[in-house]
Amino acid sequence: MNTLRLLWTFLRVGVMGEAAYRINFIVQLFQSLLGLVTALGSLAVVFSYTDTLAGWRPDEVVALVGVYILVGGVIGVVIQPSMEQLIESVHEGTLDFTLTKPEDAQLLVSIRAVDIWEILNILLGLGVLGVALIKLKEAVGILQAVEFGLLLLAGGVIVYAFWLILATLSFWFVRVENILVIFQSLYEAGRWPVSMYPGWMRFGLTFLVPVAFAVTVPAEALTGRLTAGSAVGALGLALALLLFSRLFWKVGLRNYSGASA
Repeated sequence: MNTLRLLWTFLRVGVMGEAAYRINFIVQLFQSLLGLVTALGSLAVVFSYTDTLAGWRPDEVVALVGVYILVGGVIGVVIQPSMEQLIESVHEGTLDFTLTKPEDAQLLVSIRAVDIWEILNILLGLGVLGVALIKLKEAVGILQAVEFGLLLLAGGVIVYAFWLILATLSFWFVRVENILVIFQSLYEAGRWPVSMYPGWMRFGLTFLVPVAFAVTVPAEALTGRLTAGSAVGALGLALALLLFSRLFWKVGLRNYSGASA
């Protein structure tokens, strides 16, 4: 409950800060709609030449795109801005102000920056998902809904832990922002089924940069493609990365020398 209270506080601060620059809403809306049109346009071009893509039908890939936009929205709302601010505070030595607060430092750095306009991507992702499921004419049962919810949560945890690990590297290295840009570029591959890529790239997108577990696996739960191995793998990886990121964060703090050092 304390986490939710803090998140709500930072969300209100974000709303008040962005309210002064309402043109940002128009800019974000344009960017979100442009991204959606680009993604769906790419699908239209591909499926004008084929009926399936790595065994996925058009409406199933649309559902995948919905999950991709939804997870990307979650990243953009709180994960990315918070991790970028963490890197900046480490470089400037201002992380001291966070470390002196009574709350857990990892919790504070993980939710202290909120980009409210990215919520548009979450809503767009949910809308695309809904349209895809209607076109698939598949009634999502309770089991499928639970599986999707759990795997979507696991995907969010995996992405958060991965970003935290990358951001924690800033305790040792200066140009960590370049690594984040690389991750963002690789995440773009998540709008397509991972099974369509060559074996070496599937391995990289599954285990090195876990895009598959964050996007493809939750989509598989909605389209009836989910296997027990994929579900267990996603949940196990989420737990392992969460524990490792916590340990790595503590090690990083021991190497931090801030403005008061």
